[in-house]
Amino acid sequence: MHASVSNALPSATREAEEARSAKDSRHDRIFGWVLKACALIVLLALVGAAGSTLWLGSDAFHTFGFGFLTSAQWDPSNDKYGALVPVMGTIGTAFIALLFAVPVSFGIALFLTEIAPQWLRGPVSSAIELLAGIPSIIYGMWGLFIFAPFVAEHIKPWLMNHFSADPPDGQASWLVQHVPAIGKFFASEYPFFGAGVLTAGLVLAVMIIPFISSVMREVFQTVPTRLKESAYALGSSTWEVVWDIVVPYTRTAVIGGVFLGLGRALGETMAVAFVLGNTFKFSLSFLETGSSIASTIANQFGEAQGLQRSALMALAFLLFVVTFIVLLIARLMLRRLATKEGK
Repeated sequence: MHASVSNALPSATREAEEARSAKDSRHDRIFGWVLKACALIVLLALVGAAGSTLWLGSDAFHTFGFGFLTSAQWDPSNDKYGALVPVMGTIGTAFIALLFAVPVSFGIALFLTEIAPQWLRGPVSSAIELLAGIPSIIYGMWGLFIFAPFVAEHIKPWLMNHFSADPPDGQASWLVQHVPAIGKFFASEYPFFGAGVLTAGLVLAVMIIPFISSVMREVFQTVPTRLKESAYALGSSTWEVVWDIVVPYTRTAVIGGVFLGLGRALGETMAVAFVLGNTFKFSLSFLETGSSIASTIANQFGEAQGLQRSALMALAFLLFVVTFIVLLIARLMLRRLATKEGK
């Protein structure tokens, strides 16, 4: 009697364990399917958005062919469209934004993690988070009514006097006389008009500084304290610790944060639409007005019909392509850095 009971208990225990194991395995499979579905939703949304813009813009691609990418003409009255000016405006403003935002963001992140006293870190961090939460249209209004007049009165005349071949004061600088090609990048038909590619790029720089600096600050805080303290103990200065310890330890994540800010700059719409000028005249000058892909779509899509709407959708597809190329370059750079670190 006792033997039969003792044999039944292990058997019941094994059955319970097998049932629990089967239940856990079923739950794991369901959880895996849910996660795969979430990932597929993102991929389907991306492919669907890119595919729909390509399909809706196919008329423009068929009508203009490769010339759509190389033409600077945008004439709705004659149904002549080209993407060169919006694409160049998008790339130019994003380049200027990175040129100014990356050093400033790097300095902010290092100040907060290495130099700032504890009582100051909280207010500065809160200010950065506040900047990140301001709507882009507010940046656009600030850029149009405050920053653009400042550029027209102070920054643009100074740049033209020192780097333009046709300066407002009528006397070309020594640099322009010996390097005449530089004048093409600082020429302007309207010396006292503040809107333009440079103004839009600077406004974008202010917008993406909170994003880049926040990422940099977070990754700088992941550096082990004992590494930095060891370097200080050996007599290293703050700059040496930053350059030899912090930057090599976090450079992969820092580059990722920079490209995150670049993606934000490429797709910005309202702030750029306010201060870029929205003209379709091709120019190499950063001081001239221009147009971007996002601002062109925002300004014209509501009234667009026929081939013009198709051209706008083709621009939207090109924005996908430009963003994809940028992200691909970022991935290749990160992979190359990871390979070097492995060696």
